[in-house]
Amino acid sequence: MGKNIACCVLIFCSFHLMAQKRFGTNQGRIDFISKADLELIRASSNKLQGLVNPVNNQFAFTVDVQTFQGFNSDLQKEHFNEKYMESELYPKMSFSGKIIEAVDFTMDGIFEVRAKGELDIHGQKQTRIIKSTITIDSGTMTIESIFKVPLADHNIAIPRLVNQKIATEIEITVKAPMTLQ
Repeated sequence: MGKNIACCVLIFCSFHLMAQKRFGTNQGRIDFISKADLELIRASSNKLQGLVNPVNNQFAFTVDVQTFQGFNSDLQKEHFNEKYMESELYPKMSFSGKIIEAVDFTMDGIFEVRAKGELDIHGQKQTRIIKSTITIDSGTMTIESIFKVPLADHNIAIPRLVNQKIATEIEITVKAPMTLQ
């Protein structure tokens, strides 16, 4: 009987300790695609950093704008950083807030959730609700999401000369494998 009680206490304590830890990543992936009439532009970064606190469902993700690679040319990457994203003035993009739905982070499974928070791009914050999928498997978690960002919402202007080469709405894909930290 005493062993059963001790075993139950140990199990309870392990779940309590797990709930106190956070899921984190330093190598999440974020991709963007611009599908304009005359040009397709793709770039990605595998330097997405993020934390999810399972106790209160709060999260924060950030990526350094200059870590994006790909593009169709070096000049295109230069224009992305200097003219559109102004990465010297606005070096990071971020999304932070709270997962709306309750998730049992101790259970394996796939959970469709909505994340509500502040999306900060180009120094312009917009409150957004972004649908995401959380997959929990053996204590690891992966967050995946695809959403669109209108450039006008973040004060990113497209010059008339290139308006058929750059989409006014960019598709973002996120995949962030996370471990307990």
